[in-house]
Amino acid sequence: MTRNLPHSLRSDARDNRDRLLDTARALFSLEGLTVPMREIARRAHVGPATLYRHFPTKESLVTAAFADQLRACQDIIDRASADPDPWHGLRQVIENICELHARDRGFTEAFLSAYPRASTVTAGRDHMLKAIADLASRAKRTGHLRPDFVPDDLILMLLANKGIQTASPAAQVAASRRFAAFVIQALTNCPHNTPLPPPARLTSTGQGTP
Repeated sequence: MTRNLPHSLRSDARDNRDRLLDTARALFSLEGLTVPMREIARRAHVGPATLYRHFPTKESLVTAAFADQLRACQDIIDRASADPDPWHGLRQVIENICELHARDRGFTEAFLSAYPRASTVTAGRDHMLKAIADLASRAKRTGHLRPDFVPDDLILMLLANKGIQTASPAAQVAASRRFAAFVIQALTNCPHNTPLPPPARLTSTGQGTP
C-alpha cells in the first residue's frame, strides 16, 4: 500500500492540473483574462494553494492554457510559408486562423491583448506576425494581394472576427468562415479597388493610433 502512494499522488496532481487548465480555458473564454486566480481555483474545486503550486503566476497559467492553440497557429503559418504560392498560403492563413480563433475566444483575447507578463504568448504572436508580413510581401509580388495591405490589417481582422456573436459554436465557426471569405475578397488585388484609409497602428488593447 505504501509503495502505491507516490503514484496515487502523482495521478491526483495530474488530475488537478488538467482540471485547472480546463477551468481556466472556459473562464478565460467567457470572462476574459482578468478572471481572478481564486475564482479559477474555486470553479475547479481545488484550494488556492493547489492552484499556485501548479501555476505560481497568472502568466504561467495563461501560457499553459493556450499552449496547444499557440502551436496550432504556428503550424498554420509554417505550412503557409512553405507554400510555393504565397497568395494561396496567405488565404489559408486567413481562413484557418479565423476558424481557430472562432473556436476559442479566450485564446483570441490572450493573442490580441498581449497579457502583461505572458511573454511566451506575446513572443509567439510577434514571431507569427513577422512570418505573415514576409508571406504578404511575397504575395504582393505575385500581383494577387492588394499593395496597400499592412500587417496590422491582420490584427484588425482578428478584432472583427472576435466580435462575431452567435447562438452556438457551430454557428460561430460558420459565420467566421463567411467573414474570412469576405476578408480575402477585400484583400484581392483588382483594378476596381479603391484606396484604403491610412493604416492605424493597433495597440494590444485594440485602440488605434495614427
